[in-house]
Amino acid sequence: MSDNERFLCEAIELAHRNLKDGGRPFGAVVVKDGKIIALGVNEILKTNDPTAHAELTAIRGASRKLGSANLEGCSVYASGHPCPMCMAAMRLAGIGDVTYAYSNEDGAPFGLSTAAIYADLAKPFAEQTMRIRHVPVRLNSAPDLYAEWKRQQDAQA
Repeated sequence: MSDNERFLCEAIELAHRNLKDGGRPFGAVVVKDGKIIALGVNEILKTNDPTAHAELTAIRGASRKLGSANLEGCSVYASGHPCPMCMAAMRLAGIGDVTYAYSNEDGAPFGLSTAAIYADLAKPFAEQTMRIRHVPVRLNSAPDLYAEWKRQQDAQA
């Protein structure tokens, strides 16, 4: 069995355990240097947190373990096709490798596909189902938010 298969099997086993515990059928592992450093399951039903996807709970665990939000050099193995939120979080964390076992096509008959969300996000903002607006408000009583952030970063360097 290859490492990819072994780590995917671990993610699927987590998903099965989560299902038995009353959760949704998703599990994920974060791997660095060939070793699992964090595990995660979908905790939406347990926590009522819509962001508590398996990939995100695993990423949060990996960040705590490594003491960093930068997860470069890490890989994620997920039981199911990661949703756009999870894909974006993995990119923002610096994860460069994602492998999953069940596709959106596999999940579609069971209401477990995020393909429609991917399709909606591919449209221009004005055509998406969620209303998205840019209103460039600034506070007169404070320095520019981003310029202040940059100033503080430069002062710490």
